[in-house]
Amino acid sequence: MKYQTRKKALILLADGTIFYGKSVGDKEGTAFGEVCFNTGMTGYQEIFTDPSYFGQIMVTTNAHIGNYGTVAEEVESDSIKISGLVCRNFSYNYSRPRADKSLESFLEDNALFAISDVDTRALVSYIRDNGAMNAVISTEVDNIESLKKQLAEVPSMEGLELASKVSTKEPYYVGDENANIKIAALDIGIKKNILRNLAKRGGYIKVFPYNTSFSEMEAWGPDGYFISNGPGDPEPLTDAIETSKGMINSGKPVFGICLGHQVIALANEVSTYKMHNGHRGINHPILNLLTGKGEITSQNHGFAINREETEANENLEITHVHLNDQTVAGIRMKDKNVFSVQYHPEASPGPHDAEYLFDQFYEMIENNSVEMAKS
Repeated sequence: MKYQTRKKALILLADGTIFYGKSVGDKEGTAFGEVCFNTGMTGYQEIFTDPSYFGQIMVTTNAHIGNYGTVAEEVESDSIKISGLVCRNFSYNYSRPRADKSLESFLEDNALFAISDVDTRALVSYIRDNGAMNAVISTEVDNIESLKKQLAEVPSMEGLELASKVSTKEPYYVGDENANIKIAALDIGIKKNILRNLAKRGGYIKVFPYNTSFSEMEAWGPDGYFISNGPGDPEPLTDAIETSKGMINSGKPVFGICLGHQVIALANEVSTYKMHNGHRGINHPILNLLTGKGEITSQNHGFAINREETEANENLEITHVHLNDQTVAGIRMKDKNVFSVQYHPEASPGPHDAEYLFDQFYEMIENNSVEMAKS
């Protein structure tokens, strides 16, 4: 490998703090977004293509990124969704025989600007202390004042509706069309591995755009409803919240993940809030209050639901809590077949401790169908 001179680069935070590095490859560029970090040791390709990360600059805490290349099917959407990448050591070479291209080529194909050689330990420590904020990464190291002015114009993630940016434009189908169980999924940023987990259990899934009305979803005649993960602030999703109310009142089973969990909470008059720092990684400890068992989970969210309001809501029960900070990680409705979790049971990447939740959803659908047949 020949020696390559790379351009100086920086990450400028909204409060004026600067960390320096170098551009990946010999690229010049600038990218804006909310800075966040993920503590996962693997799964960078899935993370970069997760729609929940739309509009965010990703800082990877693992020291080496790119060392195992990329594989075409290891994506969670049709393109990279992060707005920029910051890492310590970027590997231009890869060693995995199964890989079909380098991470550098993958980023080039998706026109993503990345910087490396940043002291990510210091950067992550700073973000942990000072909270998530907007940032810019750039090779324009001599135009800091101009970058500050541009950064000041970037909207805050709080109050930002982003589901419309990542949702499907038209309905589509996944799974066996002859299946006995039909599931209507509301796409507010859905990951491919969620659809794989729903389909492999024998269901036929119709995926609807983020602003679909309940009546349109109901007209398909589903046996259950699913509300997906996704990016941004949940409170501006008025269409999805209204649609979820229809799902809940239908009497059919409803399952929500991540942003879908927050939408279900909002439909039950429980508010959400932006966290100081979100949960992003593949080793987050969860306690299942119904079974008393612990789960190691994959998480990616910057908002959470209000615990006090949840506890005071006579229609809701907290089923899971995050053991690091006691935030609400799961709820269910006491008088409906409705439940949701703040984390990712499809775990791509991550552990499979929580996959049982998909089985639980299918069991609810089957039991509900039996009850409806009796009545």
